[in-house]
Parts: sequence; structure tokens; C-alpha cells
Amino acid sequence: MLNLKNQIFTINSEKEFNEIALEIFNYQYSNNLVYNEFCKHLNIIPEQIDKRELIPFLPIAFFKSHSIKTTEFQEEETFLSSGTTGQNQSKHFVKDLSLYENSYLKAFTHFYGNIADYCVLALLPSYLERKGSSLIYMTEDLIQKSNHPKSGFFLENHSEMIGILKENIKKNIKTLLIGVSFALLDLAEAYNIDLNDVIIMETGGMKGRRKELTRTELHSIYKNSFKVSKIHSEYGMTELLSQAYSKGDGIFETPPWMKIMIRDINDPFSTLENNRTGGINIIDLANINSCSFIATQDLGKKSSSTHFEVLGRFDNSDLRGCNLLIS
Repeated sequence: MLNLKNQIFTINSEKEFNEIALEIFNYQYSNNLVYNEFCKHLNIIPEQIDKRELIPFLPIAFFKSHSIKTTEFQEEETFLSSGTTGQNQSKHFVKDLSLYENSYLKAFTHFYGNIADYCVLALLPSYLERKGSSLIYMTEDLIQKSNHPKSGFFLENHSEMIGILKENIKKNIKTLLIGVSFALLDLAEAYNIDLNDVIIMETGGMKGRRKELTRTELHSIYKNSFKVSKIHSEYGMTELLSQAYSKGDGIFETPPWMKIMIRDINDPFSTLENNRTGGINIIDLANINSCSFIATQDLGKKSSSTHFEVLGRFDNSDLRGCNLLIS
């Protein structure tokens, strides 16, 4: 797998992606006990899986009930989803943190350029309150690698952060303001400030904190208060080592080692064409050591091979990445 680990982040064609996806499928079929049992239950014959559309996707709920590991290993880190008890939390056992680090750093560079060129300001209070957050791990590393003296996490010290934002704008310093939805909403309601030169990125997270708003309503408040034309978003989850990003209008784009497929709601083993709504299946090739093929509970639709929208949840609640932001 060492060779594959190096190949994942240099993919530059559909052909390469498909070849590596099939190789990882066979590897995980042979070495992941849970995925193997799941495939056998579906009467999957691995020799007949010759294109990515035929690869079976493991329901994401298995991360709550089983240890999803490809080969036996001692994990370097365990990422946990939000939840009040261990039984309600997804657990992602990460064998090799360098895979995660490579994934988010290369994805950020792919979409936004060198992190060292940015000042990173983070409003993530709900994530800081709990252990095992993959988002906090990523953001802490981005803050460190930004190498800017004013980069950091902010809780209630909004006035200090506003001062840094104004100073950065005056000095033409690239700035990323990344925040959980309710914290950005608190900021928007307290301040009316021109942040047109700042990348404002929301990560979801309204459930249980504030009245639920659609993405359109939420982003409209941000845009009016911060005087920006676009709100960026990050689509990630505990069970993935890769993220997709939106630079506005709720249209997400995947990095080259990640693909979205839309499954038919009534026939989960068939996929839909572009611009049709269904369940979001994710291929994350960085998940070599867990499972790279995951059927989420999110609803969405694709507009191209790399662009998609998140439209809701099957149970109309707890939308991962955009909690209940159903427009």
C-alpha cells in the first residue's frame, strides 16, 4: 500500500482514479473484515467488479457500530463525531495521520493556494469543547502552517478578532475566517463590517445551538453583515480523510482523489445521472486504512464529475457538514 499511498495525491485523470479505486476495493475486500462481510452479504464477486460504478458502498452507520479497519493496526488517532455517548458517535481509527495531513494540505493548496500565505482565524467553539475532532486537528495544523503571528482560535473575544481582520485588510494580508455556523451567525449579528477581502468559510453546525435556518437564509445574513458576495463552505465528516469545498452558492468541488456518486433512493445499488437528486456516495481514496467507499445519509445531486450540491438528509435532520441547511 505504500506505493498506492504515494500515487493517490498525484492522480490527474479519470483513468488513474478508476484504476486506483479498483485496486483499493480489492485490497479492502481482502483485508477489511467488516467490508468483506458486507460485500459477501450482497453476493459480491470481486473478480466481476471492473469499474467503479459496481463497487459496493458501506453504509456510514457502520462507523458507529463496528471498527472499520483495513488490516489490524494500532491507530495513531481516533476521530469521533459529535454525540453524547460513545454509542452515538462514529469512530474513525486513523492508522496513518500523514494521509490525513497530506489530504487536507494538498486539497487546500489545490483550491486556495499555499496556506503559508494566509492568516487563519477560527471560530469553532463547539468543536473545541470535545475531544477527537478531525476538524480541530486540521484547523490547528493550518493555523500552525500559516506561520502568521495573529493566526489562532477565538471564542468570545470577537473584538480582538475584528481588530485583526481590519488590520489584515488594511495590509492586504490574505485571511481565512473559518467558523461553525452558529458562531459566524453570532458574529454577523454583533458586527456589521466590510470583510469583502476575507474568505469566510462555514463548516456547518447549527443543530441544538440556534433556530435552524436554510443555507440560503444563513448565507444571506452573512453576506449582508460582512458585505461579501460569496460564502465558502467545507464538506467533511469524521468518517472521511478528505474534504470538498464550495467557493459559493452551495456548489462543492472535490479534489482529484475524491469522487461523489449519487445513488437512487429507491434502488441503492444503482447510480443516477447528473442533476438528479439521490443519496450521496463518496469515494475517498485517502481512506485506504478504513473504507474508501461510503454511502452517506446525505441527499444531493451532481452537476459534473467534480461538482455537487448537498440538499438535505434522508431523515431531514442532522445534515453532516451543513446541519439541516435544506434549501
